[in-house]
Amino acid sequence: MLKFLSRVRIEFNALDPRTASCLEFLAQCNARKAKESNPACQVLVKRRTDDQPPKIAVTFVNGVEQVFDATATPAQNIRNMVLEKGQLLETEQMFREAGEPWPVIIPEEELHQSAPGTKPRKAEEKKQ
Repeated sequence: MLKFLSRVRIEFNALDPRTASCLEFLAQCNARKAKESNPACQVLVKRRTDDQPPKIAVTFVNGVEQVFDATATPAQNIRNMVLEKGQLLETEQMFREAGEPWPVIIPEEELHQSAPGTKPRKAEEKKQ
């Protein structure tokens, strides 16, 4: 997960009962495997003393920052969102390195063409 991130900032009040998501996400970030995937990723923890809700801010390697409300979003959902966005970043980088334009724009008529070597669903249903 950390290989897609350049910085993680976790802010919470230690006395607030809504910190479970923050603590779980912090544990995922501090896992050995996660740290080895991107040792340059900074994990910052700020313990607050005010009543602000806990939050998790992640900065992707392309500089885009996304902030999550840790009271409403479970750590696993944040992790899944980071992984999904990371896969998109890898795809974008692959296209750019190949000299291809990004984003890829598929013409409308190609969207509705059947792929070569595949049978339309209706033909499969008739056999059964």
